[in-house]
Amino acid sequence: MKLFVGLGNPGAKYAANRHNIGYLAVERIAADHGFGPWKTKFQGQISEGRLGMERVVLLKPETFMNLSGQSVNAAVQFYKFDPSDVTVFHDELDLEPGKMRLKTGGGHAGHNGLRSIHQHLGTEYNRVRLGIGHPGHKDRVAAYVLHDFAKSDQDWIEDLLQGVSDGAPDLAVGDNQRFMNAVSMRTAPARSSDKQTGGKPTVAAPAPAPDTEDTRTPMQKLLDKFR
Repeated sequence: MKLFVGLGNPGAKYAANRHNIGYLAVERIAADHGFGPWKTKFQGQISEGRLGMERVVLLKPETFMNLSGQSVNAAVQFYKFDPSDVTVFHDELDLEPGKMRLKTGGGHAGHNGLRSIHQHLGTEYNRVRLGIGHPGHKDRVAAYVLHDFAKSDQDWIEDLLQGVSDGAPDLAVGDNQRFMNAVSMRTAPARSSDKQTGGKPTVAAPAPAPDTEDTRTPMQKLLDKFR
């Protein structure tokens, strides 16, 4: 059994902020993999389901970002999780928009949500770092992360969230390489090339198709979640 935590701030005011990409990630996993309805518990919202053979609890703390550890710790204590059972999805300033990296342990790099979780769990939990880019100067960071994604961000957000959802069953069972491959298939797919290798072009591997067609734009999908 695993705990997947998406970091963000509660309420419509913050729903489409860059700081809330962790919320968006776990919401996409819940929607794509048939999780149960969201319920109020542990000072947040939880949804339960399965990713492959693994039972998973999704958690969105509603304590506001700088107190996220209170909510996470309440869930950890209730289910008796080890820190190694916990994976936190969060925005990452030090990665380019649309990039993703995995990390276990280490510092919080000034992220208030991680800082709070450190205080309650220590450092040895898992993290999915979702790149949102950096505004260029530390004095602009607060305004940047608490500002909505731009319209021009919609394509990479959609690709990143879908890749995370595609690979979530692999992440749940600890197959990190397959998880990263699933994200890469969406965010940096192989492309056909005019350059010949052994007489044949390099051709992209087919990505999984969605079950149903949705004609909304990715940003409309994102915003519709919070109306």
